[in-house]
Amino acid sequence: MERVLIPEKRAEVLRRIIVRVAKTLECRVELNEDNEVVIDGDSYAEYNAKNVIQAFGRGFSMNTAYKLLDEQHFFRYISLKDVLRNEDQIRRIKARIIGREGKTKEYVQDVSGASMAVYGNTVGLIGTNEQIDTAMGALRVLIDGGTHKKAYRIMEGIRRKHREGGS
Repeated sequence: MERVLIPEKRAEVLRRIIVRVAKTLECRVELNEDNEVVIDGDSYAEYNAKNVIQAFGRGFSMNTAYKLLDEQHFFRYISLKDVLRNEDQIRRIKARIIGREGKTKEYVQDVSGASMAVYGNTVGLIGTNEQIDTAMGALRVLIDGGTHKKAYRIMEGIRRKHREGGS
């Protein structure tokens, strides 16, 4: 049995679709009043369900989170609270990652191929290892205060390196 805590707003959405989610994940999925999701099934199904529910809790749509059911896709997230000192810095970095009218986020997703969600104090990525590595290159630059131009250049370089067969 696995347990995952998700934010209240995400729990409200999950309550409306929980029957369909349980059927898709092939597990018993229950949501208690503390926004704790209890997952019960065979160990492999529980593992997959936990990843999907965690990704959903970090701001991904359920359809995007279902990509994790494919063995080639992974979920990684950065807690901005762990890397930055205060709420002002977190707010500023989130704005830099999203960009004006969402253009930076969209560009990172287009170039890397990874899906990205910025929710609460986290930035989450879903994709293949290569896609996540490519997006992380840009995110690290932006979090460290580098320019968007530098972030894009590094991300494109990482993508080029993967395409040429080097890791």
